[in-house]
Amino acid sequence: MPRLALYALVVCVLSVAAAVVAFAQGSLLGIVWVLLAGLTSNMTWYYVRRAKIEKQVKAAEAAAGPTATA
Repeated sequence: MPRLALYALVVCVLSVAAAVVAFAQGSLLGIVWVLLAGLTSNMTWYYVRRAKIEKQVKAAEAAAGPTATA
């Protein structure tokens, strides 16, 4: 897993925990934490997909050989 995806996942988990605590205390600030969790969740998926696609491109280039890239 790419480093940025891992960082985004950690922030996502922490923001979900903060949202639970905020809502349990009756604070509407939890809405902000839920929005942050959604944003970081999307960032995690983006970085994981980007790394997967880059890996596939490198594998395809390696399989094609050095003459196909010239």
